[in-house]
Amino acid sequence: MNNRYILFFILGLDALILILQTQELSISYYEASLLYGDFSILQLIIKTSIYLFGQNDFALRLPMILFHIMSVLLLFNISKKYLNNERNRAWLILIFVLLPGVMSSALIVNNAGLVLFGLLLFVYLYENYSIKFIYPLLIAYMFIDGGFVYLFLALTIFSLYKKERVFFIFNLLLFLASLLLYGIDTHGSPKGYLLDSIGIYAAIFTPIIFIYLFYVLYRRYLTKDIDILWFISTVVFVFSLLLSFRQRVNIEYFAPYLMLALPLIAQTFEHSYRVRLSQFRKKYRLIFVISLALLFVNSSVVFFNKYLYYIVEKPKNHFSYKMHVAKELATELKARDINCVSSNKKMTQRLEFYGVTKCNKYILQKNALNYKNSDSVTVSYKNRLVYSANVTKLNIN
Repeated sequence: MNNRYILFFILGLDALILILQTQELSISYYEASLLYGDFSILQLIIKTSIYLFGQNDFALRLPMILFHIMSVLLLFNISKKYLNNERNRAWLILIFVLLPGVMSSALIVNNAGLVLFGLLLFVYLYENYSIKFIYPLLIAYMFIDGGFVYLFLALTIFSLYKKERVFFIFNLLLFLASLLLYGIDTHGSPKGYLLDSIGIYAAIFTPIIFIYLFYVLYRRYLTKDIDILWFISTVVFVFSLLLSFRQRVNIEYFAPYLMLALPLIAQTFEHSYRVRLSQFRKKYRLIFVISLALLFVNSSVVFFNKYLYYIVEKPKNHFSYKMHVAKELATELKARDINCVSSNKKMTQRLEFYGVTKCNKYILQKNALNYKNSDSVTVSYKNRLVYSANVTKLNIN
């Protein structure tokens, strides 16, 4: 089969699964805050989607899915410089779409998916077009999202290394301007969050791929085989680890930058595999098979996460609990002709997305799951009770 057909098959299946997954999730409090909070470019994009397709979960998550699909296509084209074999580029794409962090950014409405797409777009334009296209793009990035501040930092150091004076001054000014607009939180005293940050990185990439990523970045530093992908990934990675000595950092802001190192990982692995005789390639094939198997297991856990309620002792400890319940709860309330309630701030904002507004006519109070009341509003997944609440009607004169 033609490798391009394989690529489009992977991309089509990936998009289909993501679209189906939109029906399995509820809007989270963070997503609701982004949608109803202060203005941002991402908020504008999401509201435009909702305006076009209606107020539903598909419209909410469609922009993130589109960013994801465009990111896959950009990565495939970027990888041409690093992988001559088109089949190996297809393998790279498969690994990319199966990474836990990539799947999350393709579904969850946050800045990670937007920043990842922006980074890949920048690298593609930088490597294929005149530098004149890069300056207006970077200026636009400064106003689009504060997450690009780390790109300006990396490019400042990269241009200094390449002795490109104009590009250095330009990115330094963008970096300083971004600090003024958005700032970087560096408060706190050393509290030992370094291991926590490494653990989150390992979860985002899976342990084997993260260890190999670290090895590739370090090896290329020793051999001076460094380019713009290496600079962006390494500078931001090191910066995030330095910050973690002082405070707990939001790794999702930094993880998209490490995704840029995937072509470097693939190139190093391909070279190490090809220079060895066939009898010495077994361990590389084993590592690849194990990594791919773990990715499939992780993706299966994400796709079928509601079955985990069977084994999770406390539903609220489920990793996706914050993105469950609200939609089903709103449906149950509407079935009882309750279209507005007063609840805690987080649930109130989430229910608003599904048409249950805030009012003082009804009070929604969450119960313990072992509380027995036939009038309780409940939400269950796979016959496992995960949420229970009482709705009290107030007599307001």
